Amino acid sequence: MASGATGCTSISYYAQSFEGHVEIMAARKNVAKLIRDPSTPAPLRAKLTSASAIRRFATEELALPDNNSYRSYVDVGRDDVTLAVFAAPQYSLTPITWCFPVFGCVPYKGYFSRKDALENAATLQRQGLDVYVTGITAYSTLGWFSDPLLSTMLRQNDTYLASLVFHELAHQKLYVNGDSAFNEAFAVTVETTGTRKWLRATGNRAGLRSYEVDRKRKADFLGLISKTRDELKQVYGSPRSPAQMAAAKAATIDTLRMRYRKMRDKHWAGYRGYDAWFDSPINNAKLAATAVYGEEVPAFLHLFDLCARDYPRFYAAVRRIGNLPAPSRAEALKAAATCD
Repeated sequence: MASGATGCTSISYYAQSFEGHVEIMAARKNVAKLIRDPSTPAPLRAKLTSASAIRRFATEELALPDNNSYRSYVDVGRDDVTLAVFAAPQYSLTPITWCFPVFGCVPYKGYFSRKDALENAATLQRQGLDVYVTGITAYSTLGWFSDPLLSTMLRQNDTYLASLVFHELAHQKLYVNGDSAFNEAFAVTVETTGTRKWLRATGNRAGLRSYEVDRKRKADFLGLISKTRDELKQVYGSPRSPAQMAAAKAATIDTLRMRYRKMRDKHWAGYRGYDAWFDSPINNAKLAATAVYGEEVPAFLHLFDLCARDYPRFYAAVRRIGNLPAPSRAEALKAAATCD
């Protein structure tokens, strides 16, 4: 029935999505009980205790949904909970989209099965598309289910965990069907401002300084990507032969890598946290996937300031803009001069 409704996704895809999600939901364990259980390993108990405090902060201080999400835990037994497959034409930065019930149209397909994800990626490549496959640490069911904490979410420090919880709960607070750039930029804004507020509230000055350095690097990285995307748009819009187009595309991506190395060595004091991203293949799908999470964030942060950093007012303003027709939504966000 779902396949017929969307007309663009196979029954087998929905089957693996359903089976993977049900498997996770069935494995949930109550966080409070795990904390009290003397057999729970001490490192896990400490992480879950932090997660419980973060979860309370999300509701009490960020006005995020007060429900059963992130009050249970699942060890997924692997490095990523899902894999996301992105695709784009060989000479275009506009990603391919797929449409689903509830979530609308999005520029990726998520897979619980690595085998299925790689098979789909290979099929898309055979069609002549640029393809990018990346691991996903957490996902949101938009409040339809009580999303659990996942072992993949606990791999790094508490700042990382807080960021994930705030981001995913933001998707439950507000979601506009078919506008991934809007949804992700909104969630990143809640994540960023919320994490800063949480670090200040917990008195973690060292953590806040480290977080701000990380955010600055992220902004620098996204600036490099934006510049390269602009250059590639000029390449793809020019009258060139296929061979000339391919050469210009490769040269532009080589320039991106060169700029990154220069920035890393001169401005980041040799910090290599983004080396893996640049050392692996770069194509239109990868650039498009990166842009989804970053391009509209400055406009959301500006709106947050206009709303006096008051979360309920900010959510109301975002909801009003989100209710606008798609063509005018981004422009209204950029042009916002008041919260109301």
